[in-house]
Amino acid sequence: MRLLHFYILRQLVVVFCGVLSVLTFLLVFVGAFQQAKSTGLGPLHILQIFPYIVPSLLPFTIPATLLLTVCFVYGRMAGDQEVTAAKAAGINVLSLLWPAFFLGSILSVVSLLLTDQVIPWSMVRIRETVRTAMEDIFLDVLRTQNHMTAWDMATVITVQGVEGKTLIRPNFRYAPIGRDPVIIQAEKATISFDLEKQQVILNLINGKIDANGRNIRFLREERPFPMTDKTPPPKPRHLSIEQIESETDEIQQRLNETQERRDMETAMALAMGNFERLQSPDFDHFKSQIDVESRNISRLKTALHSRYALSCSCFFFVLLGSPFAVIQARRQFLTSFAWCFFPIVVVYYPIVFLMMNLSKTGDVNAAWAMWVGNVVMLAAAGFVLRRALRN
Repeated sequence: MRLLHFYILRQLVVVFCGVLSVLTFLLVFVGAFQQAKSTGLGPLHILQIFPYIVPSLLPFTIPATLLLTVCFVYGRMAGDQEVTAAKAAGINVLSLLWPAFFLGSILSVVSLLLTDQVIPWSMVRIRETVRTAMEDIFLDVLRTQNHMTAWDMATVITVQGVEGKTLIRPNFRYAPIGRDPVIIQAEKATISFDLEKQQVILNLINGKIDANGRNIRFLREERPFPMTDKTPPPKPRHLSIEQIESETDEIQQRLNETQERRDMETAMALAMGNFERLQSPDFDHFKSQIDVESRNISRLKTALHSRYALSCSCFFFVLLGSPFAVIQARRQFLTSFAWCFFPIVVVYYPIVFLMMNLSKTGDVNAAWAMWVGNVVMLAAAGFVLRRALRN
């Protein structure tokens, strides 16, 4: 039995690694194109982020690849009468499926580790590459043209020259819509990008600031400006579980403080008989702030619980696909894969996305809602597995 299990497991691993490599190689270009489109990276920087795009694709490619693998291996075994021979030797079909269940369990853990540790790390590396690319592009434009318009057309920059990363005689004119312009002149300046806070940091030396009709001189000044284009802030799925829990606790604390202030204001208004205050904009502000914080908590909890549920989908895909491939022995493995994957596409994923959207809005509890799709898969797998064992 150990030799038979090792034989099946080896077949599964070989096919899985081959298919996963090809599929990931094809999809990595799509991920690189999306990053280039959203951040404006050039070809050289796209090549630099290639290794970091791969981990972000694996949680999506592993379940489908594993399903295709079990359909191929067990479909071939059943078609070549190997399953029949094993049953004639007194070996139960369920015993033949254990290597697939074992591989599905291992890959579920691997997917969870990828989403919790590897993907957040790779996204940090991508953001660092983007930051470096933005600095390089910014300095190259100023080095060649001595002026540029940046950050949603609100800032005009002119320089006398560029030495390394230092701007010589820079002049910054920041004029957002609806506000008076701010003009900054300096002898030298360096610039850096803070993608987490979506800010551009100017470190100025020996200059003056003209704002609101006042002229202020300085020896050293650090000025942040909002960066309204490029690089969106990190999404919850790009955070680790520890970061999600920490951010959830912070938002929950702010929510509790806001609710306490609202309750105190309400009690004071009722005690003083000032019922008109209950309809004032202050209480509308409390309500809007509580709604925003509640949605943020629901969004983070959805990202947390969906991470566990979607990682375990590897096991449930195998639980359904392997006995189904045994039943469909006389069909080609691609046909078995299509017959098995089509219900997953039209039933499983719509349920998952529906529960995800309801969880983000707080209409349902993400702790159980994100597992509804897996429960449906488990019910279907139980029906198919019973048929495979009976026949």
